[in-house]
Amino acid sequence: MNLHDWIDELCDVLDIDTEVDEGLVLDLAKVVADNVVRKAAPISAYLLGYAAGLNEADPEAVEKLAARAQLLAEGWDRPSDATDPVDITDDVPDDSLVDHTGDRFDD
Repeated sequence: MNLHDWIDELCDVLDIDTEVDEGLVLDLAKVVADNVVRKAAPISAYLLGYAAGLNEADPEAVEKLAARAQLLAEGWDRPSDATDPVDITDDVPDDSLVDHTGDRFDD
């Protein structure tokens, strides 16, 4: 199965009727992964899709949105290993020597 077949099948499963410019999405994901952090690539693609939906998937609007997102990623100046200023940096106690056999956790 190739990528286009996967996209067609996924659209069927999600009950959506749309055309996907997979090259555009993959280009955005690559730029984001290379310039921001790898984990940001699928999130960025999702957000582009969300924005596309808000713009009724107009191809020209989606291309403009993707270009804006790529420019943001290309100009990203925060190293990928830099901590987010809103992240909590509390020390986590080391319990590696504690025997957790039999511990039960509620989901």
